[in-house]
This record gives sequence, C-alpha cells and structure tokens, in this order.
Amino acid sequence: QVQLVESGGGLVQVGDSLRLSCEASGRPFSTYAMGWFRQAPGKEREFVGSIRWSGGNTYYADSVKGRFTISRHKVKTAVYLQMNSLKPEDTAVYYCAAHQVGSQDYNRWGQGTQVTVSS
Repeated sequence: QVQLVESGGGLVQVGDSLRLSCEASGRPFSTYAMGWFRQAPGKEREFVGSIRWSGGNTYYADSVKGRFTISRHKVKTAVYLQMNSLKPEDTAVYYCAAHQVGSQDYNRWGQGTQVTVSS
C-alpha cells in the first residue's frame, strides 16, 4: 500500500510563508499527478493545485494563483507547496493526494496538516 506523509503545517501571521511537504512511501506506484487540497472549518474540501508528474505542468485554484507554487521531486516521489503572502482565508487542513496511472481521479490521500493564519 502507498502512504503519503505530510509535514510543514503550523501557525503563522498574515503575510508569512510556509512550505508543505508530502512524500510517498511503501509500495511503488506510477504517478500521473499529485495535488494539494484543503478543507476549512465547516466547508467542503477544495482543490488548491496540482502538478503533472511527467512534464511538470501545474494548475492552481484562482484563490491561490500568484501566491502558491507546487513543485515535485520525481526520485523521492514527493510534492511541495510553497505558500507565500498567506491570508486568514488560507486557514484550513491541507491534504496531499496522488493520482495514480490507471485511476480516474486522486485515490491516495495524506493525513492532512493544519495551517492557521492569524490576523
């Protein structure tokens, strides 16, 4: 089984930066894409951004464009989320996910890491 291990969350102030990390472990798998999602208190889980594993194409939600950057390390099968100019509305539990080759959608999820932005 594949496990996604996350780190990097914490409590920060408005305008600060954080870098989230997520690394896959366990059974090797073929990756189509990896992404980040978040869920704020009382709200539905929403898409933040993703990166295509083969070519490195990135996609972002409008709410984070220009502030967040996704990158990958293909050997480690790891994905990172650099978050700059953080806002209170960025407060949420952030989840990494893997879209494996052959799957219709993301089918492996991390535990989640809390990001809190205080004003």
